[in-house]
Amino acid sequence: MRHSIVLFAAAALASLSACATDRAQRDADKLALYNAHAGAPVNKFRYFGSINGWTPLGAEAIAVWTRPNEAYLLDLTGPCPEIEFTPAITITNTFGQVSVPFDKVIVYSRSAVNVPCHIARIRPLDIKAIKQAERTARSAVQASGT
Repeated sequence: MRHSIVLFAAAALASLSACATDRAQRDADKLALYNAHAGAPVNKFRYFGSINGWTPLGAEAIAVWTRPNEAYLLDLTGPCPEIEFTPAITITNTFGQVSVPFDKVIVYSRSAVNVPCHIARIRPLDIKAIKQAERTARSAVQASGT
């Protein structure tokens, strides 16, 4: 009995490790895509009181939509704990502007402490180009039959 529990635990751990590796690779691929379609750094962007959506891109970057067709790539000053797994974030702002280096992404942690992550760089994203690149990649995968 003990032997089968150890085998089950080892299999479960291997499965979790594979999932984490797959997620890290997806995040790295998505970050590369977003970096390829990010504009020159800007010091600030207008913030309309709430974000329209966001995507974690590993532990040190996120994409934030302020409107359906307006998004920014936010590079953080270092690894931001739990940003890849949190259900919610907020962004600090001053008078409707999110600015480098004053504002932060606040991660609503599962623990009682919300984690502030400082913004190192803001770059506008070309949403149309990103969507086109994603469509092209999907078409290539479908054409190859994988």
